[in-house]
Amino acid sequence: MKLITFAVPSYNSQDYLAHCIDSLLKAGEDAEIIIVNDGSKDDTAKIADEYAAKYPTIVRAVHKENGGHGSGVNKGIELATGLYYKVVDSDDWLREDALSEFMQTLRKHVAEGTNVDMYIANFIYDKVAEGESYVSKYTDKMPVGVVFGWEKVKTFRLWRMLLMHSIIYRTEVLRNCGLKLPEHTFYVDEIYAYVPLPHVKTMYYMDIDLYDYFIGRSDQSVTIENMTKRYDQQMRVMYVMFGAYSYDQIVRMPKPLKKLAFHILFTIMMNTTFFTTSKDSPERRAAYKKMWKDFKATDKKLYRKLRYRTWGCFVLNLLPWKLKGAITTASYKFLCKHVKLGM
Repeated sequence: MKLITFAVPSYNSQDYLAHCIDSLLKAGEDAEIIIVNDGSKDDTAKIADEYAAKYPTIVRAVHKENGGHGSGVNKGIELATGLYYKVVDSDDWLREDALSEFMQTLRKHVAEGTNVDMYIANFIYDKVAEGESYVSKYTDKMPVGVVFGWEKVKTFRLWRMLLMHSIIYRTEVLRNCGLKLPEHTFYVDEIYAYVPLPHVKTMYYMDIDLYDYFIGRSDQSVTIENMTKRYDQQMRVMYVMFGAYSYDQIVRMPKPLKKLAFHILFTIMMNTTFFTTSKDSPERRAAYKKMWKDFKATDKKLYRKLRYRTWGCFVLNLLPWKLKGAITTASYKFLCKHVKLGM
């Protein structure tokens, strides 16, 4: 059995796929790399096949009809033979020294029989064209270099969250929680970093800068222009996350996990508000109103928690539509400037 599966969802990735795969090959024979070609129209399929032919014991090339990023992640989970599972987007990469340290730790834990459901490492926002980067760390939120449970996790605040880039799940956790990301939908990484968490009992945080998250292409989903245009897809993600766990289920979770779950839902709701209100149209207003109505009908207690008991959402929903849009847009631009989120 392979120790880890790296799944690489790829769509029209010919210009950067090789860089990504070359970085993952540094993990050696203990790793499996599944390149999921998601109906690309360029030479992505050819490049994937070339790597599979050159490294037959490590790389697998899978070709499928286009289904979006979530579909690629789902296919990787379905096919993975690795004990652990890590998603690496085709325009991102892993740093060699950090990957070597992680693999050394993983080998040691597996040999000792140490049970870890989720590994966590730092990731780097890379604005390569501008020569800027920002390292997202968790040293103030959890212990370093020991196995721990939720009782050791401190409260997350503001925009801070566990993100897909920082997480390596035990493959069994993903399968046991029944995770299935929606297809043809952007921003499903938010679901990936939320739904499995209650199934995680043990964690291990390594203070290493492992994952380079490339920012700067105009077609990326995190640009303000694309986020504004795709508000309906963020709303679709919010529906999935709202329905994943009821209010009663969340309040029964360990206290730190309960706080984190509410924090994640609040943060994604704020994202949804930004995406939707950053432009004005009858369709947007109707969709936003319907979302809250649907949430109230689905789980009144969770609806009240998000809409009235979380100060940010409460204040925003008191404001006129255009003022909501102006405030959320300004807030996102602030985060982009200070946390390098996108743009």
